[in-house]
Amino acid sequence: MVQLYQPKRHWKDIELWKDVTDEQWNDWLWQLTHTIRTLDDLKKVIQLTPEEEEGVKISTKTIPLNITPYYASLMNPGDPRCPIRMQSVPISKEIEKMKYDMEDPLAEDEDSPVPGLTHRYPDRVLFLVTNQCSMYCRYCTRRRFSGQIGMGVPKKQLDAAIQYIAQTKAVRDVLLSGGDGLLINDQILEYILKNLRAIPHVEIIRIGTRAPVVFPQRITDKLCSILRKYHPVWLNTHFNTSLELTEASKTACEKLVDAGVPVGNQAVILSGINDSAHIMKKLMHDLVAIRVRPYYVYQCDLSEGIGHFRAPISKGLEIMEALRGHITGFAVPTFVVDAPGGGGKITLQPNYILSQSPEKIVLRNFEGVITTYPEPSHYVAGQADDYFAEMTGIDGSEPSIGIHRLMKDEEMHLVPKGLNRLERRAMYEQDIGHQSLKDQREKRDLLKEKKWQAEQAKQQAQVDADEM
Repeated sequence: MVQLYQPKRHWKDIELWKDVTDEQWNDWLWQLTHTIRTLDDLKKVIQLTPEEEEGVKISTKTIPLNITPYYASLMNPGDPRCPIRMQSVPISKEIEKMKYDMEDPLAEDEDSPVPGLTHRYPDRVLFLVTNQCSMYCRYCTRRRFSGQIGMGVPKKQLDAAIQYIAQTKAVRDVLLSGGDGLLINDQILEYILKNLRAIPHVEIIRIGTRAPVVFPQRITDKLCSILRKYHPVWLNTHFNTSLELTEASKTACEKLVDAGVPVGNQAVILSGINDSAHIMKKLMHDLVAIRVRPYYVYQCDLSEGIGHFRAPISKGLEIMEALRGHITGFAVPTFVVDAPGGGGKITLQPNYILSQSPEKIVLRNFEGVITTYPEPSHYVAGQADDYFAEMTGIDGSEPSIGIHRLMKDEEMHLVPKGLNRLERRAMYEQDIGHQSLKDQREKRDLLKEKKWQAEQAKQQAQVDADEM
């Protein structure tokens, strides 16, 4: 049985909510309309440090202070090391910008065909259905627009995104996110789901939300009945530590799974919160126990003002070393860096391949045992292709992208932009007086052909002489 987190105090013991009824507390709309947004209210819940108090004061310059009553009730009132506090209460460091901080580190806006839609990968799009969240995570990667006052997503923008998806037949997978993909009301959510499901080439709809973590009251029976109507619908949530796993969050996740919605989890490695192998290992164990599949572990992005949350990539690899082989295979997430500049997710893992030759690969396991795997000597690739093409019409002839182009002999090399060598080449081509050995190739080829013909004539003359 999973050991669920129980805060040391009941929410009714907190002055701010002492007169709140159970019915109000369990209403997700009440939770949203009573979020903590002021310094005075926050002081009624926890004992603020000077750094936290200063962080609240400058939060209008970063992203707003906004914490649901439920999530705030989980905070340790007297200890700033509490991971719930660290994720939700701003500190003064957020105003600092480090050397590599970027407003839009993933270049989502650069790959946006219409407002609120990012089309980066060939077959899927990111659909930002809201810019609002119930709780603004202090490490938010979309802080460039999250929580903007009076900037809700208009229906016209939603329709434009849906229209683009309908016109782009390559799109088979749509991820609804934001902000929080479940912060919109049921009516708007169903409008979006219904219109997407009416598009023949859209196969999968996914939702990105932190609702089960920060306001599990959002996962209502009505919501689950709506999602059930538009399957296949998948959902990814965002637990970062087992201290966020409560009876309420467990119930929310189980409702979704019981409604046929596969639930995955995306955690971010955060300094001082979960950057330890045993903390992450317990989180993965606990997630599986409530039927949530660990999906991704993210390296923290290079967004402005969150440098104090970042741990080195080497720490992520160390954590993965402690997971692979030490817990059930399907409980091991994929460690990814979302490449700055819009390169997409790059998967990382410890080095398990030590060496290789055409005959063998030398491997190591999680214990450090070194072994070999012999490569097959009579392997012939592509033998299944013809039959599969006959049955499905898919013959693998569609254009490839990136490294796969090299594998399929569609390219000999991939050349990055900005090479000085290529810039020099361009200068040579523009210089009329420039010469290289290439300019002598035609003369060389003519001389070689002349010599070849002379040798052929000499050989023929010798043949003719021998026959006489």
